[in-house]
Amino acid sequence: MSLHAEMLAVGQASLEASRRLAVLGSRRKNAILEAMAEAVETSRKAIAEANAGDVQAARAAGMAPALVDRLTLTDKRIDAMIAGIREVAALKDPVGHKISRWIRPNGLEIVKRRVPIGVIAIIYESRPNVTADTAALCIKTSNAVILRGGKEAINSNRAIADAMAEGGRKGGLPENAIQLIRTTDREAVRELVRLDGIVDMVIPRGGESLIRAVVENATVPVLKHYKGICATYVDESADVEMALRIVENAKCQRPGTCNATETLLVHEAAAKEFLPRMAAALMARGVELRGDAAARAVVADMKAATDRDWDTEFLDMVLAVGVVPSLEAAIAHINRHGSHHSDAIITESENAARRFCAEIDSAAVYVNASTRFTDGGEFGMGAEIGISTDKLHARGPMGLEELTTYKYVVTGNGQVRT
Repeated sequence: MSLHAEMLAVGQASLEASRRLAVLGSRRKNAILEAMAEAVETSRKAIAEANAGDVQAARAAGMAPALVDRLTLTDKRIDAMIAGIREVAALKDPVGHKISRWIRPNGLEIVKRRVPIGVIAIIYESRPNVTADTAALCIKTSNAVILRGGKEAINSNRAIADAMAEGGRKGGLPENAIQLIRTTDREAVRELVRLDGIVDMVIPRGGESLIRAVVENATVPVLKHYKGICATYVDESADVEMALRIVENAKCQRPGTCNATETLLVHEAAAKEFLPRMAAALMARGVELRGDAAARAVVADMKAATDRDWDTEFLDMVLAVGVVPSLEAAIAHINRHGSHHSDAIITESENAARRFCAEIDSAAVYVNASTRFTDGGEFGMGAEIGISTDKLHARGPMGLEELTTYKYVVTGNGQVRT
């Protein structure tokens, strides 16, 4: 069978599964998800062994430590994966929700109601927990899902997908509602994203090169974010102790994630007090600082930032640091160089906070908090399927509601149009 025929068969099986999923009630779907969580728990040892093989291969191939961290499934992360499935089961099902209702003068009742999208393809790299998160979210919203992970996590993804499919079958999941593409051939992605009329939406999760490759080849809708160039701005009125805690967390907690801060901007009035303490704390954590001329005039140990650094998602212990003369300059810098993902201001000024939130064109803006909170779980959505920097049809963390669309149900008693 050719790769085109194979992907077409996968898509058609998903389409059929989506139609059977659409009629499942919330109780049945929740029972399926609980069975999936139990199956992942039962398969914990097999998943851990498969992941250990992937991690060993990644290290041997010279993968960056931050990316190895994203690949690694610790006991704690497996626990979180299982808990995430159960959290999704506990969330309110948006499918069937009545968004609005009205009656026309001719007596027609019009109801706008949430419905599944249909068949969703997820193309992702490194993080094998995405397999569980996305499958759970799609099943909860009655969407069939096609999973295509990266070759670096192929064994982990197989182990997780097999466990969830087996648990799903025990709970009454329609056959082929969860399908994992098991080939690592890149041509499979090109075939998958061209299945017009079968795949309803593609969500790529990974580096910019992956996302651009998907967008360039896709003929079905793609929901995306290219980069996570997130910035934190320390205003002249910022509480220094608060700013130090937030910046260290935003950069160091998990630097390989898309919501980690990559750029630090500091108001010139705060630079002399804040920058030396910030530099000492971050350098002690192993962060490489790349500063503009004004930042290096305060902290001489910083490397010189290049023009390219302001447009780079490092995904590593590297931070670009700039000193700005005003709030307006910080806003202009972020809107010009950022990726419209997540940006933060540290300030005691309500006016500065209000202006920052109004003028920064990003999916999430923060006042006195770390950018690391841009996450479906942290937002109370349960596990997320991704973070969108698009404006249509979803923006920011994508939870259950963002995996639905809507239809109009129109009921009459014999009306005809004249």
